Amino acid sequence: MGLLKDVPLVSLHSISKGFVGECGRRGGYMEVTGFPSEVKDQILKLASINLCPNLSGQICCALMMNPPQVGEASYEQYRAEKSAILGSLKRRAELLVSALNRLEGVTCNAAEGALYAFPKVTLPETAVQAAKELGKQPDWLYCKELLEATGIVVVPGSGFGQADGTFHFRTTFLPSEEDIGRVVQALGDFHSEFIQKYGGLQKKQPALATAANGDNEY
Repeated sequence: MGLLKDVPLVSLHSISKGFVGECGRRGGYMEVTGFPSEVKDQILKLASINLCPNLSGQICCALMMNPPQVGEASYEQYRAEKSAILGSLKRRAELLVSALNRLEGVTCNAAEGALYAFPKVTLPETAVQAAKELGKQPDWLYCKELLEATGIVVVPGSGFGQADGTFHFRTTFLPSEEDIGRVVQALGDFHSEFIQKYGGLQKKQPALATAANGDNEY
């Protein structure tokens, strides 16, 4: 963080969101750099009036921030386990994102942080209307039917402040390498059935032709 000491920056991390993967425990930290001491004092004051994590969470957080070092007895085992976990996560992320991008009307950026993918989904207009009749968001309907059909749990993008008129869902790539292939297959089968059930996606209209003189034809 030394290169950013003059840039106001808040960094957050927890034992559940990194390769440590202790999702059942609670512990994390916030690092504040580049802020005046008066601001940091107020942040510390605010943190001091909150309940602290339980003891096991604090221990896990301390171990995460102070891993085995070169020369220590457990260093080689730690390095091997870390490399195996990160390598597996990378392979699973690439498999999931690639599969999502092959689905009709779905686009997904590469997963570059945490354990999540956040694909954008184009939904049939009849599905959008069906959701509105229920008083729900269209991506909620998609996620609900996915759960009912496959048992796969994803989170509607409408809970993350997505742009109006767009639909997303958040999913993880936490299933094991042995299982994620089946998850991807089930998701793909459901998506095709969902699109067909609601009448398919509208084809994009071709762009307006341009006249030879540069004027648009209407």
